[in-house]
Amino acid sequence: MSAAVEVKPAVDVKMEETTHTGEDEEAKKLRAVRQVEFYFADSNLPFDKFMWTLHTANPEHWVPVKTVASFKRMREFQVLGEEWVADALRKSEELEVDEAGANVRRRTEVQPPKGQFERSIYAKGFGAEEPTLQKRLEEFFNQYGKTNAVRMRRVDGTKEFKGSVFVEFADFKSVGAFLNADPKPTWDGKELLIMSKEAYCDMKIKEKGLTGKAADLRKRDIAGSGRKGFNAFKEMAEQEKGSKKGKGKDEPKGKPEVYLEFLGNRILVHEEDGGSVKPEDVPVVKGASLKFEGAGEDVSFDEIKGTLKERFARAPFVKYTKGESSGLVGFDKVLTEDDIAYVRENLKTLSGKEVTWNVPDEETERAFQLERAASAAKRVLSFAQNRDSRSGGRGGRGGRGGRGGRGGRGGRGGGRGGARNGGDRNAEKAAASGDAAAGGEQTGEKRKRAVEPDGGPNVGIRGQGVPLIGSASTKKVKTEGDAAS
Repeated sequence: MSAAVEVKPAVDVKMEETTHTGEDEEAKKLRAVRQVEFYFADSNLPFDKFMWTLHTANPEHWVPVKTVASFKRMREFQVLGEEWVADALRKSEELEVDEAGANVRRRTEVQPPKGQFERSIYAKGFGAEEPTLQKRLEEFFNQYGKTNAVRMRRVDGTKEFKGSVFVEFADFKSVGAFLNADPKPTWDGKELLIMSKEAYCDMKIKEKGLTGKAADLRKRDIAGSGRKGFNAFKEMAEQEKGSKKGKGKDEPKGKPEVYLEFLGNRILVHEEDGGSVKPEDVPVVKGASLKFEGAGEDVSFDEIKGTLKERFARAPFVKYTKGESSGLVGFDKVLTEDDIAYVRENLKTLSGKEVTWNVPDEETERAFQLERAASAAKRVLSFAQNRDSRSGGRGGRGGRGGRGGRGGRGGRGGGRGGARNGGDRNAEKAAASGDAAAGGEQTGEKRKRAVEPDGGPNVGIRGQGVPLIGSASTKKVKTEGDAAS
């Protein structure tokens, strides 16, 4: 399966101080913009203590252009003057410059980067390092889509280039364009070894024979989830935690917002209809679904789930109506050719009949993803409400003036916020496990079986672990339809 290559501007990660012969003025300004966009990007700003200090020094988050222009990788532009740099930055869609051209800032709030691991690839075969290699690598990967980071891998201690890179793309579409490119990517005429970062991680764990906790630690190390050093989100969380200690227990608290993690994006869940999301907030991700056709009339969900769990870490979302011969299966990432081949090879039959597997058309997949997000939103909201209900009910123990503090022996369920009333308890279990129906599969001629991996108990709650920037002039976040930061 080939993927169309769409050339987009990319975020520059490193910029070698080399001359760019034959470069026109617009191209030079674009390079300057990309470099500054990287400084302010979600993948860098909250983890760069100096940049974060500059960002928070001003209540409006303005940073002097003069200061940014003095950075090492901006010095070739600094000699052209602050006015030139400011004029270049006005071309950015991610940054804004004040009227005087003296300061620059982000257009949106800083958000914790999501889905970095899933949007990253591994590539090897780039030979020895030379002065312009970083720039050449960035230009090479920019052919396949916008990148957030192109990181040359180096040997610990010697810092010698390993000949391989980790590349974080801005969206899943670009990941698919690279991994499924036809012809396959080459460097200096030689075919590269390429795979998703997740596949690389699994390969290394298998090579070393790691299992259990050791395997988990290794995966965290490669994925970068155990990032060391400064982390603005942790700093803010600690500050907020400390401030809450000084507040009275009975002080009213604002209702927390509930978020859903879906295909590498963080989506706000609304309370309408028992949990819903806005279609425009749901990312457009192509190639993350498969359609099967030719199955028998009673496909077993376990038949699909039990097989795919050997390949995919998270259970897929399966849409199937009893009596039909076709259905859809949604995954939490863009599928590679190897992923599709695995499904076709290991699920040749369903309910005793031979089936075919294909990527659904764009319209079908989009409707399917909206249905997945809506289904997950209901479970996420249900879980959050049950958790809050339990917390409120248990608050009755504070007085401990007798058994009545728990609602009385006879009123145990009420004292705990109703968590023991069958439906609520089952709903919580459903959210925690990812099952669509808590009390087992739905019955009837038109029953549907579905499970959605995105969501569950580990959802983002504003003010709990992912605080926003604490300024009186914080700007409203813009929601991108298909990009994760």
